[in-house]
Amino acid sequence: MNSLGELERSVMDLLWASAEGLSAYDLQAELAGPDGTGRELAATTILTVLSRLEKKNFVVRERDLRPHRYRAASGRESHMADLMHEVLGGANDRTAVLERFVGQVSNEEAETLRRILAGR
Repeated sequence: MNSLGELERSVMDLLWASAEGLSAYDLQAELAGPDGTGRELAATTILTVLSRLEKKNFVVRERDLRPHRYRAASGRESHMADLMHEVLGGANDRTAVLERFVGQVSNEEAETLRRILAGR
């Protein structure tokens, strides 16, 4: 599983939050913020990040329009689940890790886990 750097995560957060694809210029404006006090980045920097994310299979480029638009290849929840599986896969004792994880969830989260497991 590929991990995300800080800027990659910021870009992915914007793409995950968007129902439609975004161009590098859209992302540049979003990262700069509504009043321009956010991160000011060159469009080429954003394009480089998008290229890396495309190679890592995090984004899909829509080439039909100019400028190209990018959208997340999968949802944030899928990414988080993949990260959890990666961590669990690296454990020597998966049961102990699961017990620790379950021991730290809230009552509401425990109920959600019970409901999900009952449906399997």
